[in-house]
Amino acid sequence: MTDTQPTTTSGGTAADRGPSLENLLHETRAFPPSPEFAAQANAQASLYDEARADRLEFWARQARELVTWKTPFTQTLDWSEAPVAKWFADGTLNAAYNAVDRHVEAGHGDRVALYFEGEPGDTRTVTYADLQREVVRAANALAALGVGKGDRVVIYMPMLVESVVAMLACARLGAPHSVVFGGFSADALRSRIADAKATLVITADGGYRRGAPSALKPAVDEALSGAGASSVRHVLVVRRTGQDVEWTEGRDVWWHEAVEAADTFHEPVWVGAEHPLYILYTSGTTGKPKGILHTTGGYLTQTAYTHKNVFDLKPETDVYWCTADIGWVTGHSYVVYGPLVNGATQVLYEGTPDTPHRGRWWELVEKYKVSILYTAPTAIRTCMKWGEDVPAGFDLSSLRVLGSVGEPINPEAWMWYRRVIGGDRTPIVDTWWQTETGAIMISPLPGVTAAKPGSAQVPLPGVAADVVDDEARPVPDGGGGYLVLTEPWPSMLRGIWGDLERFKDTYWSRFPGLYFAGDGAKKDEDGDIWLLGRVDDVMNVSGHRLSTTEIESALVSHDIVAEAAVVGAADDTTGQAVVAFVILRGEHAERAGTPDGAHEVQQELRNHVAKEIGPIAKPRRILVVPELPKTRSGKIMRRLLRDVAENRTVGDATTLADSSVMELIAAGLSTNRSADD
Repeated sequence: MTDTQPTTTSGGTAADRGPSLENLLHETRAFPPSPEFAAQANAQASLYDEARADRLEFWARQARELVTWKTPFTQTLDWSEAPVAKWFADGTLNAAYNAVDRHVEAGHGDRVALYFEGEPGDTRTVTYADLQREVVRAANALAALGVGKGDRVVIYMPMLVESVVAMLACARLGAPHSVVFGGFSADALRSRIADAKATLVITADGGYRRGAPSALKPAVDEALSGAGASSVRHVLVVRRTGQDVEWTEGRDVWWHEAVEAADTFHEPVWVGAEHPLYILYTSGTTGKPKGILHTTGGYLTQTAYTHKNVFDLKPETDVYWCTADIGWVTGHSYVVYGPLVNGATQVLYEGTPDTPHRGRWWELVEKYKVSILYTAPTAIRTCMKWGEDVPAGFDLSSLRVLGSVGEPINPEAWMWYRRVIGGDRTPIVDTWWQTETGAIMISPLPGVTAAKPGSAQVPLPGVAADVVDDEARPVPDGGGGYLVLTEPWPSMLRGIWGDLERFKDTYWSRFPGLYFAGDGAKKDEDGDIWLLGRVDDVMNVSGHRLSTTEIESALVSHDIVAEAAVVGAADDTTGQAVVAFVILRGEHAERAGTPDGAHEVQQELRNHVAKEIGPIAKPRRILVVPELPKTRSGKIMRRLLRDVAENRTVGDATTLADSSVMELIAAGLSTNRSADD
């Protein structure tokens, strides 16, 4: 099943109006779905008509068809206490039952739920019947440790089968879980434990990362040794690497011992639709953590609906793989809850894309015949940097849908993804959503949408989004401003844990009555939406508003650039100046290794940006670097680059996947600076 070849759209430029958010980014290519794909697609254009006709009844139908209710709901939405919503509030259900038990009861117990691949190469195949047994026993083990409905459990784990089981076991008990990414420090872990007042921590001795064991239990011990974590009564430890661990008798318990001793029957705890399912913290390692609260019924409804339609999931035949870690919301919504509620078969991979070799991901696609792949633009650009010959060594013909998540994807990476990974035939769904939204909000629908490289395009059926100006007025096609959501949606956050006023101030005060996502966006001449990144990343250069995303896209469109990150640095004359950090492809990096070569590269790229966008967008400085500072989820830490650009002491880098990157950048600055002179 293939997409047709690109057509031309009307999304032209408005360059004569000058470079600003209102007219940057244009794309004339579009890829309509092939007739064959459209004919078999889950989503049809009629979904938009149905949602427009009666939005609430549309969502009620999704909830009835995709989710199993113990007590059916009679009320779809209560918005009387806005901005706190209640969806399907008088219904009762259980998230773990929906994700596991009902598939076994329907006769699908032998269907594979998880193909687990450890970084060292160890594997497990877990059917839905296997998963049910493990979740039931884990729930009984947690209950034996005193965990009950409403208790909070912190999960600090690698990407293991037990990590998924732990989340579902909590949900089975009605105990909200708070997953903390395994790359976070002991201080970050402690602050989250304290804020949630967790009674149990589930962790592992360690996990495998880039070919070596990486310890986790010591961070838990350190976190619990400080003030604020006294609510924790037990630590449940999965044995993964076999590393020696410190042990606190009476507090620490081995997962395998507790689970093996547990009973194999457990009645799910039926909870109201608005019962808390999880808390997920969005701040970094400093400042008061911000616990985003998601509840059960609406969240399951929208994650299942979006997973089914955005990825065109066929659970009987597809093998789905989302590369996100469960420590991030993408792992919650599109590794655990959405796919399992839909009865999907999926790949769960512990390690990194370049261990033990740079073709590891493509090796797994070939091995498991992955048909749907969902990953981040940063990962795509990294693979671009490694070269086309790496994926060319593997059979990727099983792929039929590709997805992008986490940040705007530049058109150059989009086209590479489609051509090199998708064989120039797969639809690409470029999805926009947030931890706070819980599920995908804006995305093409494969089978319906003529996809444009780099554009998330239009709100999904049932979702109401718009781009507004400073006065909250919708901007015309071709204009830019702020992305807002204008109507409540089922998977929306219900607040910030323990801080309702902060919730209102953070998301609802900028434009009263509208949810402000914090992102800048543009509508092109067709009305399609382009995400321009966080408004914090919009620079004001001599009165012109410039998006870092747009300049990065311009840089990456040059043949010699593999990756780029742009920041605004304080400037006495222009207010802010554009500073770019670029990674060059292959042999071009050597050319920039001398002052003369670096100067030549800078001028070439500055002129290219001027040609693509306009002279005002030309970077003041372009620094050629070997790597960019990224978290383990693949997001670029621009605040660290801003520190470099403004010659400040570099801030906290503990959440970087590789903390030595900042040293490499610092070491290369002498060449770049001499090129600037």
